[in-house]
Parts: sequence; structure tokens; C-alpha cells
Amino acid sequence: MAVETATGHSELKKPESGKIVRVKICGITCIEDALLAVNAGADALGFVFYAPSPRYVSPDVAADIIRQLPPFVTTVALFVDAPAEDVSAITEQTQIDLLQFHGKETAAYCEQFNRPYFKALRMSADIDVNQAAAEYSSARAILLDAYRKGVPGGTGESFDWQRIPSDLPKPLILAGGLDETNIYRAITQVSPFAVDVSGGVERVRGRKSSEKINTFMSEVARANYS
Repeated sequence: MAVETATGHSELKKPESGKIVRVKICGITCIEDALLAVNAGADALGFVFYAPSPRYVSPDVAADIIRQLPPFVTTVALFVDAPAEDVSAITEQTQIDLLQFHGKETAAYCEQFNRPYFKALRMSADIDVNQAAAEYSSARAILLDAYRKGVPGGTGESFDWQRIPSDLPKPLILAGGLDETNIYRAITQVSPFAVDVSGGVERVRGRKSSEKINTFMSEVARANYS
């Protein structure tokens, strides 16, 4: 929210909580979309190395995109139960900053790559979130996503945010069906460390919309500074 200072200049009012929610835009497949996200203020970009996904990007293309990015943008590689040798090879080729594991990977598996990581948990009806999160004590954060049987993510569906424990032992990354229509409510209700969006800012599967990205980021700012 903009306020006018005594000098007549307009500046953003600091959030009462003192916390700014970060934004990761996932499913980047080309440099044009990467720069759209960066220029709109995204903190992180996600690259999907899961072949069945419509947002899959090859390691060669991802490496080329990453080489063209400006500094201070975190790059994230998303894997789903990938062979360890594939993760190692892609990490080395792309020089990605952070790993995201979206399958049934164990903590020991996630820890072997000498890269910081976070673990995605899908909100199935029977999940004990705190117990599941505690298994990944070495993770930088826990991402919570909607559950659909047989689909590891990117469903475009949300889940009941009231199911999120208030004492989650790791920073929370909120995902699942986020878009410009619900992100303000998501941030003000859940107060996550970060949010993760993919389909909610697309014009077609695998390609981003400048208008949707900018509207989404405006709603994030409105939540942060209201």
C-alpha cells in the first residue's frame, strides 16, 4: 500500500507482520517467460524436469535460460522420483540453486546432492503434516500442494488451508491452485513464507501470461502491504 511521506514522496507501507511473502513462478520453459517473471518481481523461477508434465523443460534449454538471467534470482529444479544420477547430471549442467522434490523421495535421497532442497507434500486426506515434515529435518522448507491420486502436482486445484498446522517446523511454501483471484486471501489467511504458482499465471499450458503474472504480483503486493 502506498502512503505519502512528509516530503511528499510516495512509498510502500511496511507490512504489520514485518514479513514479505516471496514468490516462485514455476514451469518456466523459455527465456521470454523467465524475464516476464523476473521483471514482475518474482524471487524464484522453477524448472520442471519431469517428462510427463506439460511444463517439462530439457536440461539444455534450462541451462541456456539460466545463463541469461540477471543476478539475485533463485533457480529451482523440480524432480519427481528421478534416478539420482539424473538429478546429479542436471544439477551439474544447469548449476541450479535449489532442488525441489515432488515425489516419494526420502530425506536420505534428498540430502545426497550437496544442494539445498525443499520437499513437497501433497495434502491427502490421511496425511499428518507435522509428522511428514519432521522426516525432512534437513529441508530448507516444506511445500504443501493439493492432492490428486496419480498426479504429483500442477493440478490447478487448491486444498483446505485450515488443515495447515500453525506449528509447522519448517518455512511454508504454499502451492495448489493459486491465481490472481485467491492469492490475496491465501496470503492473508495462511501467512506462508512463500507461494508457488504455475498454471495460475499461464495463457496456455507451458507458457506464461504477462497480464496474469503482473496481476498476480500486484495481488501479492497488496497482501504484503495492506
